[in-house]
Amino acid sequence: MAESAEWSPALDELIQRNDAAAKAYINGEIDRFLDLVNPADDYTLFTPFGGEAVSDMDRSEDAKRATAEFFQGGEAALEVAAAHMSGDLAVLIAIERQHGRVGGRDLPDCSLRVTLVFRHDDAGWRLLHRHADPLVHPIDFDALVGLLGGAEQSDD
Repeated sequence: MAESAEWSPALDELIQRNDAAAKAYINGEIDRFLDLVNPADDYTLFTPFGGEAVSDMDRSEDAKRATAEFFQGGEAALEVAAAHMSGDLAVLIAIERQHGRVGGRDLPDCSLRVTLVFRHDDAGWRLLHRHADPLVHPIDFDALVGLLGGAEQSDD
């Protein structure tokens, strides 16, 4: 793991909590996940499925039940590439190395690249933003163009 110049015990705690949160999430333990990441009221998410930012975390019982049914078990470990803290903000740049039963399928590798942004307030460190994408393994330019939804264009 690459350490930041501002390394602190608070960063160690955030890393440990988010490692445990990744494990809880892949196993459908949504209440535990929420306790560990403590999402801020103004939390935002870029899901690994793409699209616009989600501007709130649905904490309803129906949403938690649906998520628990989607993530049915597996293993996860947070591999931190960099961590930074400045004042009341902290950022973890990591890969969630994981596999498990997700969406009714056994996935040998459902790892995600994640950027996690935290803000400290009276409730402690709270997850402010999560950006997750499945591009853990490099892709070539043609695959990138396909993801971008672009068609081949001529130079004419």
